[in-house]
Amino acid sequence: MGINQSYAVFGLGRYGRAVAKELVDNGAEVLAVDSNEELVNDAIADIPYCKCADITEPEVIKQLGIANIDVVIIAMASSLEASVMATMLCKEIGVKIVIAKCATDMDCKILSKVGADRVVFPERESGIRLAKNLLSSGFVDIMDLSNDVSMIELEVRPEWDGKSLLELNLRKKYSINVVAIIHDGTVDTDIDPEKPLSRSMRLIVIANPSRLRKL
Repeated sequence: MGINQSYAVFGLGRYGRAVAKELVDNGAEVLAVDSNEELVNDAIADIPYCKCADITEPEVIKQLGIANIDVVIIAMASSLEASVMATMLCKEIGVKIVIAKCATDMDCKILSKVGADRVVFPERESGIRLAKNLLSSGFVDIMDLSNDVSMIELEVRPEWDGKSLLELNLRKKYSINVVAIIHDGTVDTDIDPEKPLSRSMRLIVIANPSRLRKL
């Protein structure tokens, strides 16, 4: 995922609007949809492409061109039925990634069963954080610690495979500091800089957000 992907956000409540606005502010192409005309009119100043429509209707999904969207975020946790219908319809027409907002653990299980590729709890992951994760291609997770510092979980890139941190010298090249390595479900903070990395590992790094574009 990243800025070159197209996104649709279903539901313009606080969470959905935050996701859509963060994506738009970072230059992503976003279609925002809600059945509440008042919410749509209120959001259009921040999100240029807003539509008032019922996304639980198959014909509406087709008319909106959702089949051409790369990532759909379903932000309607207050209505499980609508979320289930929207998830199923999006997967049926071939949307690559569907992310659904959940209200409960059971809702998450249900939405995963009907095709959601990822489920999120608003209490655990803010809309802005989700948008940043989507835009940060190659990053598994990103969390802002302050305006100047972020903690990022990222995959070991193919060109890093078999090389040690000492060889890669990531601090000099990208101004990032590796603080832990995740491997086989274990987080290791006692890092051996001479140990070769593998694609099965993930790195926890700290960096200035402005430097992340280098990656």
